Amino acid sequence: MSDILSEYNTSLNGLDNKEVQKRHQEYGLNEIEEKKPEPLIILFLSQFVDILIGLLIIAAIAAFAIGDVIDAGVILLAVLLNTIIGFIQEYRSRRAVESLKGLITKTAIVKRENKIAEIESKDLTVGDIVILEEGCKVPADAKLIEANYLSCDESNLTGESEAVKKDVDDTVYMDSNILSGHAQAVVTNVGMKTEIGKIAKIVQEDDEETPLAKRVGKLGKILSAIAIVVCIAIFALELFKGVPIVETFMTAVSLAVAAIPEGLPAVLTLTLALGMNEMAKSKAIVRKLLSVETLGSCTVICSDKTGTLTENKMTVVDSFYTNKDKTHLIGKLCNNAIISDDKIIGDQTDGAILKYCKDYDCSYERVGEIPLDSNRKMMTTIHRLDDGKDIVLSKGAPEIILDLCKYIDNDGSIEILDSQTKEKLLEKIGEMSAKALRVIGFAYKIRDKNDDESDLTFTGLLGLIDPPKKDAKKAVEECINAGIDVIMITGDHEKTACAIAKHLGILTDGKVITGAELDQLSDERYLESVKDIQVYARVKPAQKMRIVETLKQLDNIVAMTGDGVNDAPALKKASIGVSMGDGCDVAKEASDMILQNNDFTTIVKAIEGGRKIYDNIKRFVKYQVSTNVGAILTIVGTSLLNLPLPFNPAQLLWLNIVMDGPPAQMLGIEGAEKDIMKRPPEKGDILTKDTLLQILCLGLVMAIGTICVFAYEIYSGSSTTKAMTIAFTLFVVYQLLNAYNGKANSDKSSKYLYLGIVISFLLQLLILYIPQLQILFRTTAIGIADWIVIIVVASTILVAQKIMNRVIK
Repeated sequence: MSDILSEYNTSLNGLDNKEVQKRHQEYGLNEIEEKKPEPLIILFLSQFVDILIGLLIIAAIAAFAIGDVIDAGVILLAVLLNTIIGFIQEYRSRRAVESLKGLITKTAIVKRENKIAEIESKDLTVGDIVILEEGCKVPADAKLIEANYLSCDESNLTGESEAVKKDVDDTVYMDSNILSGHAQAVVTNVGMKTEIGKIAKIVQEDDEETPLAKRVGKLGKILSAIAIVVCIAIFALELFKGVPIVETFMTAVSLAVAAIPEGLPAVLTLTLALGMNEMAKSKAIVRKLLSVETLGSCTVICSDKTGTLTENKMTVVDSFYTNKDKTHLIGKLCNNAIISDDKIIGDQTDGAILKYCKDYDCSYERVGEIPLDSNRKMMTTIHRLDDGKDIVLSKGAPEIILDLCKYIDNDGSIEILDSQTKEKLLEKIGEMSAKALRVIGFAYKIRDKNDDESDLTFTGLLGLIDPPKKDAKKAVEECINAGIDVIMITGDHEKTACAIAKHLGILTDGKVITGAELDQLSDERYLESVKDIQVYARVKPAQKMRIVETLKQLDNIVAMTGDGVNDAPALKKASIGVSMGDGCDVAKEASDMILQNNDFTTIVKAIEGGRKIYDNIKRFVKYQVSTNVGAILTIVGTSLLNLPLPFNPAQLLWLNIVMDGPPAQMLGIEGAEKDIMKRPPEKGDILTKDTLLQILCLGLVMAIGTICVFAYEIYSGSSTTKAMTIAFTLFVVYQLLNAYNGKANSDKSSKYLYLGIVISFLLQLLILYIPQLQILFRTTAIGIADWIVIIVVASTILVAQKIMNRVIK
């Protein structure tokens, strides 16, 4: 004790007030420091710092400058929708630290200047003497200088629910609950230097960019580069031809509008939001919008065993009796669990045994108990029989029970337990243990003058296990077929972990490693071997972060499960942090997804949902970009051919936002492809080389068809308004048929796409035949013959897609 006091330069009388003030200056206050958040206005304005958004704003300003107020307004509406949703998502992410701050106790009992007082816990400092009593929370990290039967609940930090006994020189941690006893301790760390503070520091780190954010950003750069190059080239070409600068500027604005998929941010956001809603129905609550897609890119799932892969319900699955009735009597009476409404209150092992033995119809008054002890590894109860004698009932670790037995009860025949019989019983215990069962031995005796736990009579063994969930094995198999590695991480015994992992198909030809062995590995050696490790046993939650970081060094997209405060850093570092529905608030706030039913199968369903969403994102991006490419090529082609512009800015916005909207959104809710969970995770760009080639071909088909029909109308004497109307409508029909090209090869293909196509077509009819809309969009009515030409020419897009499906794989 004196060593601890001298180390922290304090005494049993506590610090004096002058020293407290000095140490506050040195160590700071005992509180979780929250990184100063950006003002909300800055957070909102930061949403505009995006290439796509920036180009849209420039396009809106340009449209406004030439008098197209409606065009500018529609563009800005799309921008505003996207930025508001982004702002809401980032604002929500601040709550993790607030949850951590809420864990900290508000007051502390402290001894200063030899007086005991209650103070605000934030005023504690290093060297303070704190008083700890049953029922209170530890206000800071501290070392014990006095401890009387002290036990703590450190589950928030360690993940283990068992009570931890503490003695002098042991450390107690901030936020631990004192379950029993009382103590005095010297504060060793405060605020951000406590274990909770270290977690808070990690939780406050900025989130890594999700795979989708990276891919969308890359797509934005590509589209921006195309828009800038083409706009400059056409601007220069038009000026060189002697076209007035106002018209040239108009052409450049039209190209900017054509090159940028204005509807993409809105459709992307809505698709992800719909995906979140669909996953919520499957008990997977996705907290962060872009994480919906990240699930589809997952390459590794690091899963807890207990409660996620298993039922978290100890169950008797094997038995060996020499006297069944006596074993069941002991199981029922030597037991402190209670079953209420089919729920176990108390120790889970006791509860499982009580459930198994509850039908044994016999009960005797309990007159004594020797409780379970971690050293003895057994418990004993004494009961009064009807004849007035007392019976001693014991259960516990089977080897220990056997060592205390002198007799064996063979269905009522009491015999000496000889060495040969004992050897056979030990073999039986070994067989049951090899199946990863928790084996419990049972014995009794009529009470005599000797020690109550000696000369016992053996009656049998029960084997218990926390069984795997019934669908977990199938879910693991689905992951393997989908190219996703499943790794089990548990605090349980190595044998138990291996047995469950083998049963589920997780442990095949890989390695098993314990937390102690992991600590012995250097970072270099661990990086070399990590891809071969399939099971981590006896792992401390703090080690999870190292596992995540090492797997990510190999370019994995890692999903990690957790439920405690101590899991928050790993959940934060993981590509996809998955917390449990009954986990703590800190874990939930640090995670990307919450499993309401704590079920591994739900993770797999969410991954399938994420893949479906990513497929649909690629589907509508391909559709929208091919439309933009077609529009660019059409405008460039007509400019090179000295033809008037076939579309005005309002029509281009109609194409990009309104006409793209319903079909693109319906493509965003297509059903899952038939092979969705039989292919490796997506690692490439949204637009692959093959997809870009298809987009270019489809754009060329649309451009050539539109230019040819437009030129024919101009040269055959049609008015410019009619020629533009026909070209505009042809391009719209091209789009609608191209949307049909994007349908999923699914058993559950959505019928909404047809609805979207019909709605878009009806909207197009409105702007062709309603006079007020004709003025707004500068269109005119067209006849049956024009429609026949439009339908026939637009059908070439279907033929082109069929050919490409055969040629481009």
